[in-house]
Amino acid sequence: MQLYNNLSNEERAVLIEQAGKDRLTISFYKYAKIGNPELLRNHLFINWNELDVLGRIYVAHEGINAQLSVPADNFEAFKKHLDSISFLENVRLNIAIEHDNYAFLKLKVKVRNKIVADGLNDDTFDVTNKGIHVNAEKFNELIEDPDTVLVDMRNHYESEIGHFKNAITPDVDTFRESLDLIEEDLREHKEDKKLVMYCTGGIRCEKASAYYKHKGFKNVYQLEGGIINYVRQIEAEGLENKFIGKNFVFDERRSERISDDVIANCHQCGEPADLHTNCANEACHLLFIQCDSCKEKMDNCCSTNCQEIIKLPYEEQKALRKGQGNSNHIFKKGRADHLPYKKDLRNIFETLKK
Repeated sequence: MQLYNNLSNEERAVLIEQAGKDRLTISFYKYAKIGNPELLRNHLFINWNELDVLGRIYVAHEGINAQLSVPADNFEAFKKHLDSISFLENVRLNIAIEHDNYAFLKLKVKVRNKIVADGLNDDTFDVTNKGIHVNAEKFNELIEDPDTVLVDMRNHYESEIGHFKNAITPDVDTFRESLDLIEEDLREHKEDKKLVMYCTGGIRCEKASAYYKHKGFKNVYQLEGGIINYVRQIEAEGLENKFIGKNFVFDERRSERISDDVIANCHQCGEPADLHTNCANEACHLLFIQCDSCKEKMDNCCSTNCQEIIKLPYEEQKALRKGQGNSNHIFKKGRADHLPYKKDLRNIFETLKK
C-alpha cells in the first residue's frame, strides 16, 4: 500500500499538463481532539492520493491544517470524503481567488506536534475555547468602532504587501513571537477594548483568540475564514473592501491581489513593488520583494555575491553548498542586512500609548 510520493515535481507537472484539467486550490483547518494522528494521516493519504489531491496537510492531536489542490471534476468526491469524517463534516473550505494548476506538485500529509507552532507549553489552555467569529459585514462594522483594536496575526513579510486599513501589523517573523508581544502591549486594555484579529484563512487568529481569552481578554473576535473568505463575501454581497494590497499565500503563487494598491517597495531599489521572489542562488534562497527591473538586472538574485555564484558551473555551486546547510538569510525573509530598502522595525502600538 502506497503511503508516500513516488513522483518528482517535474514528473508530476508533466502529468498535470497532459491531463489538461483545471484544478481548484483549497485550504481548510479544524481544531479538534485527535487521538491517533498517525492513523488519520494514513487514511487521508490513501483516499486523497486516489483523487489526485496534491498539497501540504498537517495533522496533530489538536486538529488538521490543509492547503491543497484537487482536479475540479474530483471536488464532489473530495467533499464527500471530508464529510465522511465526523469532525470534518461541513468544514468550511476556503477556495482560492486565483487558481494555479501547478500550485502544489506533491501530496504531503505529515504528523506534527501542533498544526500551528505557538511555542506554548500550557496544559490549561484550551484551543477549542475560541473567540467570537464574525463575517465580513460585522467585521467591517467592528473595525470602524473607536473601541476596537484591529491586529494582523500574520508575519511581517505577509502584512508588508497587504493588510486591512488601520490594522496593527506586528514586526514579527513567527506566530509564536506575536502572542506574547500583543498580550504585553495590550495588557491595559483587556476589558475596555474589543480585540479583533485576522489572518490568511483563520487558523492563526482562531488559536490566538482562544489564547487571549485564556489570558483574560473579555471581548475577543476573529474574522471567520480570514482574508480569503472575506474577499469572497464582499464580492458576493457588494460590501466595501477594507483590505489594501495583496494577500500573501503559501504556495507557488505567493500572493493574490485584493486591491490595486501597491503598498510595498522593492527591497533593492525602493520603487513600488509587491512581488515576492526567492533568490536564484539555491544556497541563499532568501524570500524578498523584487521589481521587474531589478529582477532583470540582478538575474533574480538578492545580491551581487549570489549573482556571481549562479554564473558558476552547477557542479561548482553544489561544491560550495556542500556541508553548509541553509543560509541564515532564508529565515530573514526580506530583512537581510544587505537589502537597502528592507522593512524597518517600528513600535506597532504607538497609537495606543498616545
